[in-house]
Amino acid sequence: MHESLTKRRLLLILELLYKKSDETSPISTPQIIDYLKEKGITIDRKTLKSDIKLLEDMGYDIITIKSSPNKYFWGSRFFEIPELKMLIDAVSSSRFITKQKSAELIEKIASLAGEPQAAQMNRHIVATGRAKADNKSVYYIVDTITNAINQKKKIRFKYTEYNADKKKVFRHDGEVYTLSPYVLYWNEDYYYVVGYSDKRKNISAFRVDRLSGPEVTEEDAVPKPKNFNIDDYANKIFKMFDGEDAMVELECHNSLMKYIVDHYGLDIETRQNTEETFIAKVPATLSPTFYSWIFQFAGQMKILGPEKAVEEFRKMMEKFG
Repeated sequence: MHESLTKRRLLLILELLYKKSDETSPISTPQIIDYLKEKGITIDRKTLKSDIKLLEDMGYDIITIKSSPNKYFWGSRFFEIPELKMLIDAVSSSRFITKQKSAELIEKIASLAGEPQAAQMNRHIVATGRAKADNKSVYYIVDTITNAINQKKKIRFKYTEYNADKKKVFRHDGEVYTLSPYVLYWNEDYYYVVGYSDKRKNISAFRVDRLSGPEVTEEDAVPKPKNFNIDDYANKIFKMFDGEDAMVELECHNSLMKYIVDHYGLDIETRQNTEETFIAKVPATLSPTFYSWIFQFAGQMKILGPEKAVEEFRKMMEKFG
C-alpha cells in the first residue's frame, strides 16, 4: 500500500510539473504540497525534496530554483516552442486537413508544451484564398493507405470530383479503382497517393481527399519498378501534365534562379549567358501546364529549344491575342 501511494505521488508531481510549469512559470514547494493535499496525499517539504531528487535520478529534466521556498519547473521537452509553432502553422494553413481536424490536431500539438506556453500555440493563421478540404475521413484514409504500403497490398476505392453544380459526385459513375500504393506525396498543399494503377497500366497519382471508402485488399501489390523515383515523377507529373517528355533549354533573367532551383533542384544544369541572363537545361513535359509556368514570368524566361517547344509556346501565346 505504501509503495502504491508513493508511485501515485510521484506521478502526480510529474503531471503537475509537465502540464503547469516551464522556465517562466516555476511551481513552488508550497504549491506542490497543496496540490497533493487536494489529491488526498499529505507530505512535508523534506519528502518532496527527496521525491524531486528521485525523479531527477530517473532521468526527468526537473530544474530546481534554489530560493525560499524552492521552485521547480520541467526543463527540456521533446519539441521546442518554435518547433511546435511551425507544426501548428503547417496544420492551420494546410488545404489537405479539414477545419475540424485542424482544430483537433492543433489542440494536441499545443498539449506538448506546458500550459503556460500553450497559449502561444494558438496562432490564428489566415491563409488567403485557401479552401480547406471537406473530406472529414482524410485522416483515416491516410492511415489505410499507409497500412497497405507497409503490407505491400493493393487498395480499392472510388474517386470523387465536382460537377457543374459544385456537387461532389463519383467519377465514371462510381467505378472502383485498384491501385498498388508506393508512396504518399505532398504537393501544393495536397496529399497524393502514387502507385501502379491496374486500369491505366502505369504509375498514377490520386488526390487523397478525393478517395472514397478505400480499403486494403488481400491481393499483393504490383512491385515498385526498380527505376521509380518519386522526385523525377513529381517533376514531370504534378507540374507538367500530359505531354511529350523533352529536355528544354531556357533563357532566364538572373532574378529567376530561385524559381529554377525551387522547381528543379540544385543539380539542374545552368550556365551564365549574359550579364543579366543565364541558360538552364530542364527536363519537362511539353504541355499547357508547362507553358503556363513559363508565361507567368512575363517574358523574363524564354524557351530556346527544342524547336517543337518554341513553336507550341508561340501558338499558345497567339491564342491570347
